[in-house]
Amino acid sequence: MSLLSIDEPKTSSATTLAWWQTRHVLWALGFRPFYLLASGFAVLALPLWVVSYLGWLPAKSGNFPHPGLNWHMHEMVFGMVSAVLIGFLYTAVKNWTGLWTPRNAPLAGLAALWLAGRLAMLFAPPLAAALIDSLFLPFAAWPIYRVLRQSGNTRNLFFVGLLSLLSLSDMLFHAATLGWITMLPVTPIQAAILLIVIIESIIGGRVIPMFTSNGAPGTKPIVHAGRDRITLLLTVAASLAWSIGLPASVRATLAIAAAIAILVRVAGWKPHRTLRVPLLWILHISYSWIAVGFIFLALAAFNIISVSSAFHALTVGSMAGLIIGMMTRTTLGHTGRTLRAGRSEIAMYCLIQAGAVTRVYASMGTYSVTALIIASICWSLAFLMYVIRYGTYLTQPRIDGREG
Repeated sequence: MSLLSIDEPKTSSATTLAWWQTRHVLWALGFRPFYLLASGFAVLALPLWVVSYLGWLPAKSGNFPHPGLNWHMHEMVFGMVSAVLIGFLYTAVKNWTGLWTPRNAPLAGLAALWLAGRLAMLFAPPLAAALIDSLFLPFAAWPIYRVLRQSGNTRNLFFVGLLSLLSLSDMLFHAATLGWITMLPVTPIQAAILLIVIIESIIGGRVIPMFTSNGAPGTKPIVHAGRDRITLLLTVAASLAWSIGLPASVRATLAIAAAIAILVRVAGWKPHRTLRVPLLWILHISYSWIAVGFIFLALAAFNIISVSSAFHALTVGSMAGLIIGMMTRTTLGHTGRTLRAGRSEIAMYCLIQAGAVTRVYASMGTYSVTALIIASICWSLAFLMYVIRYGTYLTQPRIDGREG
């Protein structure tokens, strides 16, 4: 079985479902609630910040939220992306080990904890919000550790380590916001983004070539283990150099080296053979945005372009693109449907890519308000389409009658 395959094991046998599994299919497997929550949150959160940023909200009164830049940065990473990541890993770990990750009441409880964090970040006092929000990642990571240890699948325990570092970044953000440490809140946010880029590099580097080989007949992506290790090491080194603030020349050199290695890696996967397969080209394009982001980081190190441009290339271009691509693909596969993209999926993919280009352009400063609004509309429409089309898939049993 492939290390990062998330298709259901073919050897599973029919099982009689308990009444709570049948009636509450939303809690049958991790991808269902967390994909739905993350996409629904994405629809609302970005426009809320944009209208607040542009001063279009009513004057501050009572508990009406007026989210600022720190809220926006935090919630996109530790709100939306963390939910998708946990939903994906719960589903993948169940497949790798054959053991159940949280479902039913425990899964619902974790989803409620995530939702409590989102509400706290909008309405609760800063200290209470920090305490509530900081609980989700540790509580969500523990079942992954437990299942991997129980199954003996220790080769994937590094994901728990990466989730722990992500949780630490979240705590540092809150500590900086509360004034407990001398650090800009943006610093742990940027570190968290780069951690997620590393996770994308690991997962994408293993599944994209496999998906390409299976989904584009006759295509044989080139996968070179040694080159992949070098690419990952350069990605980690460039991320670490930026996070700890090494001299600009060091950061730029490592970022350019990582970008070149990533582009060489993607070229070997034969992206040109995927142009007629939207479920594939969205993954190739989105993964390539990581290289663009690192090139921009190199330029930003010398103040040639804004740091915001680089991180929006990484978040909207790569992160959101891979999220929408993987959410559509894994939802189709894990609800028993054919892995085929229709007009809705193509529209989602194109909207995210248009939003990425426009958002990076907005960060350049030219016509920034108009570009920011257009990017926000593209983003929200893409995830709204996912909620509308895939919400029924996520809340209904698998059409092939299997569990999950």
